[in-house]
Amino acid sequence: MTPQAISDQTWAEIRIEFTLPSLGQVHRRLSELMEDPEPVMRELVRVFIDAGTFCPGFQFLPGGQLHPAVTALFRRAMELDIPHNYFTVWMVTPSGALAGGRPVDHLKDPTPLLLALETFRWR
Repeated sequence: MTPQAISDQTWAEIRIEFTLPSLGQVHRRLSELMEDPEPVMRELVRVFIDAGTFCPGFQFLPGGQLHPAVTALFRRAMELDIPHNYFTVWMVTPSGALAGGRPVDHLKDPTPLLLALETFRWR
């Protein structure tokens, strides 16, 4: 089964609500905040749109650190072979497993999110 294409409108909505800086912009910003940004760069959620690589803003805490719940969820998504782009869309899409809430709005307690991620079918 071929995965459903992600619309330009979806990326535009993510860009408006959370920001969607380029990978280069994120690297420059992290370089200003820390001596060695590479460990953080390796953990970034990245999305691939046309020829560009971007980083959804919902993964950042104020001050530029990565949100630990997003990092844990993303690590699990990679174990489940969920592509970066589909993980990002899952984060901002209402989920029946979360009583209609979006994962991004429930980051204080990642346990139910990890369970919801297990049932996510991106294909």
